[in-house]
Amino acid sequence: MYRTHTCGELRIEDIGKELMLSGWVQRIRDKGSIIWIDLRDRYGITQLVFDEAVTSAALIEQARKLGREYVIQVKGNVLERSSKNPNIPTGEIEIRVSEIVVLNSSETPPFTIEDESDGGDELRMKYRYLDIRRNPVKEGLLLRHKMAAEVRKYLDEKGFIEVETPVLIKSTPEGARDFVVPSRVHPGEFYALPQSPQTFKQLLMVSGLDKYFQIVKCFRDEDLRADRQPEFTQIDCEMSFVERKDIIETFEGLAKHLFKKILNVEFDGDFPHISWHEAMEKYGSDKPDIRFGMEFNDITEMVKGKGFPVFDNAEFIVGISAQGCSEYSRKQIDELTNFVQRPQVGAKGLVYVKCNNDGSFKSSVDKFYTPDLLAQWAEKMQAKPGDLLLVLAGEKSQTLSAMCSLRLEMGAQLGLRDNKTFKPLWVVDFPLLEWDEEAKRFYAMHHPFTSPLEEDKVHFEGDMKKIRANAYDFVINGVEIGGGSIRIHDETLQKKMFTALGFSEEEAKEQFGFLLNAFKYGAPPHGGIAFGFDRWVSMFAGMDSIRDIIAFPKNNAAKDVMIDSPSFISSEQLKELSIKIVD
Repeated sequence: MYRTHTCGELRIEDIGKELMLSGWVQRIRDKGSIIWIDLRDRYGITQLVFDEAVTSAALIEQARKLGREYVIQVKGNVLERSSKNPNIPTGEIEIRVSEIVVLNSSETPPFTIEDESDGGDELRMKYRYLDIRRNPVKEGLLLRHKMAAEVRKYLDEKGFIEVETPVLIKSTPEGARDFVVPSRVHPGEFYALPQSPQTFKQLLMVSGLDKYFQIVKCFRDEDLRADRQPEFTQIDCEMSFVERKDIIETFEGLAKHLFKKILNVEFDGDFPHISWHEAMEKYGSDKPDIRFGMEFNDITEMVKGKGFPVFDNAEFIVGISAQGCSEYSRKQIDELTNFVQRPQVGAKGLVYVKCNNDGSFKSSVDKFYTPDLLAQWAEKMQAKPGDLLLVLAGEKSQTLSAMCSLRLEMGAQLGLRDNKTFKPLWVVDFPLLEWDEEAKRFYAMHHPFTSPLEEDKVHFEGDMKKIRANAYDFVINGVEIGGGSIRIHDETLQKKMFTALGFSEEEAKEQFGFLLNAFKYGAPPHGGIAFGFDRWVSMFAGMDSIRDIIAFPKNNAAKDVMIDSPSFISSEQLKELSIKIVD
C-alpha cells in the first residue's frame, strides 16, 4: 500500500490518525529547526512538518535532501496546524512525518510547477506532462471529463445510442483540406481522416438506429488559431423522424443541463432565435455576441449627397452608438481608427460624432454635416447625451465585418464581455449556397446534405441565392458552439443539390455513391447537430484557447513539440508505401 489517503482528503476531524501519503514535493521551506514540505497529488496539497524537537536528526537530514518534484511516500500522524491556511481544503491540518521513502528523484523542472508558472507556452508544451501537474491545466481536464460524463448521461436518458464510426475513410472534395493516409495494401491509394462523421451518421439513420451520438475526434488540415486544432473533438448527434424544432428542443435541453450541472447557471424560457440575415444586419456576424447592445444602424441614405466623398462614393454606411463614451480623448479616437485600419479588420477610416452632455455635437465631419443633421444621426442610432457615434463606410460585406470587429472591441473596452455572463441563442435560416465569384460556382454553406426550407425548393429552378437552408447554429457569447441541419433524405432532391454544386452525375456517384444508394432503401426524414466540445469546455473553464483544455495539443504551427511531430519517416517506409518525396 502506497497511501491510506490522498493529499486533498484530510480535515480537522482526522487529527490523531496514523496514515501514509504519496505524491510529489511541491515546495520546501527550511527554517532551520523546522522544515515544512508541501506534498501534492491530483487531489490537493497536504503540509508535512519536520520539527527538530520531536523528529530524529537522520529524518531531518533526509528531508533536506529532497528536491522539487521528488516522488515520495511518507508515514506520520495528523496534527492541527498552529498557523492555518484558509486557501486550501487541508489548511487546518499537517502531518508530523515519522518515515520517508523516496519513490523517485527528479531533475530540477524546466519551469516552476505553480498556478502562475514562469514557463512560456512553447516550453510548457514541450514538457506538457509537467504542465498538466499545474492546477489550471489539471482542472481544465477534470472539467472536460465531467462535461463528457454529463453529455453521455443526458443523451442516454433521451434514448440516444453511442456508436463509433470509422477513422480511415474516403476523401471528399467539400469543406477544409483532408489529412490523408497512404495505403500500403493498395499502392497509390489513400484514406482520409474524417472532418466529421457526417455521412456515417446519416447511414445510421438509414439503418434505423433512430438516435445516435458520439464524442468523436475529427481532423481538418487548416490554418490554426486559438479555437482551432488540427484534431478536435465533437459531440456528434443525429435523430430520425424529426423537424427543426425537435432538434432545437432536444439540444437546448442538453445545453441547459450542462449549464446547470457544471456551472449551476439556470435560464428562464427558451433561448432566442435570430435569422442569419438579421444577425448580419444587426451585428455583422453569423455568431453574434448579444451580451451587450450596440446594434448596427444603416445610415447610407441619410448621409449620402452632402459633399463628403467618403460617404458619397460608398456602397454602405453603418454606425453604432457607444454609451457614455463622448469623453473619449483624441488619442483614444486615434487608437480606434488605427484598430479599424488593421489589415485583419480592413476599414479605410473611422468617422466619429461626440454627443456632448450639453446637447451639442462634435464630429470629424463637421465641415459637411450641420448639428441638425448630426442630431438626426443620433436619433437614428438612439443615442443620448454622453454617447459616442462610430461610423464606417465602404463595400457592404467588408464594412459589416469591420464594424463587427469594432463593436466587439468597444464591448471589451467598456467591460461588457464578461466571461461569467452567458447569452446563448440560435441562428437560423442560413443561405443554403454561397457563390464563389472566382470559381464561378456555388458551394454549400454547411455541407451538401443540408436540406433547403420547403418553401424555397422552387428556387432551384431560378435564383438559387434565395434558397435558405433548414439549418441552425448554436451560439454563446459570440462563439459558434454547434451547428446542424435537417438533412436531405430523398435521392431526387440530393441529386438536385449536387447539380447546384456543379457535380456531374459521375462525380456525385464517385464521391457519394454509397449514400445515394442507401437513400434508395427507405431513408427516414432525419437531422442532427454537432457541437465543438473543445470550445464548449474552454468557455466553461474561462479559457481563451482550446489548447488549455486538451491534454496534448499542437501549437499554432500544427506541431507537437513534445514528441516532435510531424516528423520524417524512413526511406524504407516510404518505399513500402509507394511514396516518393519530391523537393
